[in-house]
Amino acid sequence: MIKNAVSSLMVRFLHLPRAAPTLTYRPLLPLPPPRLRVAASASAPLAAMSTAAQQAVADQKRAVRSDVRRALKALSLDQRTSEDLAIQNNILNSSWFKASKRLCAYISCAQLREVDTSKIIAEVLSLDPEHDGQAKDIYVPRVEDKNRNMRMFKITTMDDLVKNSMNILEPSPLDASGNAREDVLSASSPVDLFVLPGQAFDRTGRRLGRGGGYYDTFLMRYQELAKEKGWSQPLLVALSYSVQILEEGIIPVNSTDVPIDALVTSSGIIPISPAASERV
Repeated sequence: MIKNAVSSLMVRFLHLPRAAPTLTYRPLLPLPPPRLRVAASASAPLAAMSTAAQQAVADQKRAVRSDVRRALKALSLDQRTSEDLAIQNNILNSSWFKASKRLCAYISCAQLREVDTSKIIAEVLSLDPEHDGQAKDIYVPRVEDKNRNMRMFKITTMDDLVKNSMNILEPSPLDASGNAREDVLSASSPVDLFVLPGQAFDRTGRRLGRGGGYYDTFLMRYQELAKEKGWSQPLLVALSYSVQILEEGIIPVNSTDVPIDALVTSSGIIPISPAASERV
């Protein structure tokens, strides 16, 4: 049986601005050690955990998300803008981004206080193989339903995007000519890179999403596809504001949480996995 929550524990952030409020949450059970890769398939059940244990982890995640949301709200617009620019420049100037041929990236949403990706997207869409020597294919997400079903469609212009019911830009399934867009899961060539959002991260590779499970489910599906095809696994890179980086052990995980390979902040790039250490 899970014991009642112990006394409140302060969540210490690595680079918390002075203006940010004090952040606390209540841990409910010991956290499992970090993992380098998820080998389970997308349909695999949670690790053998009791219902009470699963609920405890879910409660921990909600508490951490709540604390991080408050920290993000405390960031000034100037601070966010400064970090957005530095993070995107760190990506664009990296050798592994320049060498990538196909990537999946999220379309940032300011209302959700996600790290801006507009400069990255614009750079990819503007590349011309005749003048730049190499173009890149880019796939962006579209949420299909509330059951963790998300697809990644190829786009060639920002006009390929439409606002969904949440006012978030997504690719339409059909192009202007009525033809189906290319789905990354049906593409004939592998993706080199995933640029990922998230609510919180740590330096061991733990990533906490918003709770829908869309990215973890999709990433496991793609990792299984790459394994079946004999492709190299893509580099999983998350973008993070300084206040989203938590100390090790704060973020709870379970068997369906996919760890990241590297973390990009305004201060630089943090390689985590062996794959990232080789490429970053």
